[in-house]
Amino acid sequence: MTGSDEKPRNVFFDAVRRKNTTSDIAAGLPNGLRIATAYAWRFLVIAAAIGVAIWLVIQLKLLVIPLLVAILVTALIWPVFSFMLRRRMPRWLAIVISVVGTLAVATGLLWLAVWQVSRQLSSVQGRTVEAIDRLRDYLIAGPLHLTAGQIDGLLDQGLQLMEQQASLVWSGALAIGSTVGHVATGTLLTIFILLCILADGGGIWRWTVRLFPQRARTAVDGAGRAGWVSIINYARTQLLVATIDAIGIGLGAFLLGVPLAIPVAVLVFLGAFVPFVGAVLTGTLAVFLALVYNGPWIAFWMLVVVLGVQQLEGHVLQPLLMGSAVKVHPLAVVLVVAGGAMVGGIPGALFAVPLAAFVNVVWIYLSRRGWETGAPARPDELIWSTVPRDWRNPA
Repeated sequence: MTGSDEKPRNVFFDAVRRKNTTSDIAAGLPNGLRIATAYAWRFLVIAAAIGVAIWLVIQLKLLVIPLLVAILVTALIWPVFSFMLRRRMPRWLAIVISVVGTLAVATGLLWLAVWQVSRQLSSVQGRTVEAIDRLRDYLIAGPLHLTAGQIDGLLDQGLQLMEQQASLVWSGALAIGSTVGHVATGTLLTIFILLCILADGGGIWRWTVRLFPQRARTAVDGAGRAGWVSIINYARTQLLVATIDAIGIGLGAFLLGVPLAIPVAVLVFLGAFVPFVGAVLTGTLAVFLALVYNGPWIAFWMLVVVLGVQQLEGHVLQPLLMGSAVKVHPLAVVLVVAGGAMVGGIPGALFAVPLAAFVNVVWIYLSRRGWETGAPARPDELIWSTVPRDWRNPA
């Protein structure tokens, strides 16, 4: 036997020995450890894929944020838009009415807020300075007996804490941009995407489905349509909630004589699109203004109004108007909002719940093979949705 023949045989036997050794080691491992290891490396692969996806979203934020905003606005106006189409209105006319009406409402709310701020801001600033001086005098002459230096130190610490938290929020935010040019570009891109979705959303979705393999297209199409139903129901519910919160808190501030009632109502309306958290935080602003401008007694009643509106909306109006099919677990929603804010700042908090609702419905649809059975998910399985009449007919 030559040396050249002996070398391949040695390599072969070495490989066999290593394989047998590996098999012996694996056979000696506890069954639970093997299962845990199998789950662990698959989890690491999934986590790496999610991390790469988040990194890509952050890098493409100037495109992703306008796209998500346009999709959310489409879901908001979809009931009215589809109603006009069902009444045989030309699509181009329905698009014009929907887009122009949306822009008119947004511009009108912004104009009202700016108008009242320009009229009452100087008065509120003066009252704020007076309230701070009264608080300072009370802390010095009151039971606490603080010195001026201690008060200044506490104020400096509070301002530093606020600046740190604000910088953390904005540094982690997937903002449209930091300049006026970025904001203008994002706004125009959002409007353009909105027009494209309304004009040919079906064609765009069919093109998206064709990107998947032939065998998976039916499942992807059904899952996407089911998720779209969930997004529409989320938008409809939040629009109702935001309107009730804004009218209730804004009217309460106006009747109590709290300044800047219209800007507060606009902020409450916008903040309510971050479920449970946004309306409470923006309502706190009304309580603070009442405390500074009107005193503690009016601030107490403003707090009663804010809490009363929240309870009325959550326990009476929403179940009455939306029905018992709407299932929202506050713990899941708050955790999702907190996680979205940690990852993406303000935009992350805004889009966290609709994305979670979409993923939840898609996951249930695919896991139950809904394209074969046609059975929708049960309400108690959903983060936020209603039982649709037909997965394939969301309108």
